Amino acid sequence: MIYIALLRGINVSGQKSIKMADLTKLCDSLEFKNISTYLQSGNIIFEYETTDSSIIADNIKRAMRKKYGFDVDVIVRTAHELEKIISGNPLIQKSNIDAYKLHITFLLSHPQDQNSSTIEMAKEDNEFFIIKDREVYLYCPNGYGRTKLNNQAIEKKLKTPATTRNWKTAHTLLEIAWGKNK
Repeated sequence: MIYIALLRGINVSGQKSIKMADLTKLCDSLEFKNISTYLQSGNIIFEYETTDSSIIADNIKRAMRKKYGFDVDVIVRTAHELEKIISGNPLIQKSNIDAYKLHITFLLSHPQDQNSSTIEMAKEDNEFFIIKDREVYLYCPNGYGRTKLNNQAIEKKLKTPATTRNWKTAHTLLEIAWGKNK
């Protein structure tokens, strides 16, 4: 099965620095196959036999703690899940949406609040977000770097670790994953 692991908070402002070649070696030690990384922000695409994403995430997290001495939240989705996440983006249907301003925040677990669809969060008037399953779809026309809808705010409100990828990165990760089938 093809998986995508999303690491939260590595190589950001000189914190938790990891070279992607070293990350690939770490994943190889976990017996992952056909390992690829994308960008320096902790995107790993690989094949593995197990079907339990939480075990994979725990194994990566434990191996990173042992090798690097710090904790990193690891969120894992299958390629099939990522495809459904992308195709199910409810914001893409809205008029006047610039796809370059779309982001997906991946949640480690389902929000603890059962009425997460009605949660209010600080945002600009022209920003939108929709919580669906274990993802938060964001539209940030002023840029993700300027929004109050960041990982910290989402984690605090939904009480689960989160990491965000822009729309282009999500698509590229899926393309890399499906490329492994050829």
